[in-house]
Amino acid sequence: MVFSTLMDKKERGFLDGQFLIAMPGLANSAFERSVIYICAHSQAGAMGFIINRGQQITFTDVLLHLKIMDSNDAIMLPNRTRDFPIQFGGPVETGRGFVLHSDDYSSESSIPVSDDISLTATLDIVRAISNGRMPQRATMLLGYAGWAPGQLENEIANNGWLNCPASEELIFDRSLDDKYERALALMGVDPRMLSAEAGHA
Repeated sequence: MVFSTLMDKKERGFLDGQFLIAMPGLANSAFERSVIYICAHSQAGAMGFIINRGQQITFTDVLLHLKIMDSNDAIMLPNRTRDFPIQFGGPVETGRGFVLHSDDYSSESSIPVSDDISLTATLDIVRAISNGRMPQRATMLLGYAGWAPGQLENEIANNGWLNCPASEELIFDRSLDDKYERALALMGVDPRMLSAEAGHA
């Protein structure tokens, strides 16, 4: 599903602003133990970002790759900028960067995702962060997760995902290792109690 098509949508889907939490049936897949923040859901499909997978690449690597600054300037970056978090957002367009951030930063290309969170996918925000003008809360994600029309609904019906309202605290929390368990805890679910089999009445 094309990112721009989904983000241009006018209506809000029932999964907008929700977490998707992978069920055990997704073990051994790209989404095993993943927590996904859904940014767009409509009849055209759905897209979101995995929020609990790290990346080996650093923000300095991104700046050098994009030729925003050279290695001499990069050495002078303050720690807060150098340590800006980079995560794996999903298996679609993995060479493309997206910044989820609090709404205290805005540019012409920023897209509101919720009342408090926006998404910017242009170099404007990367340059702003490199100059110390970063949002209060933000993370960069490389790639995204996308679903064709009806695909995600079918996966949920087949016990692939749990969904619950998203927590802004969890989205921007840099502690990734236990984020899956903490997302389940939002629903009062113990991961040991999950079953890979769908229930049938």
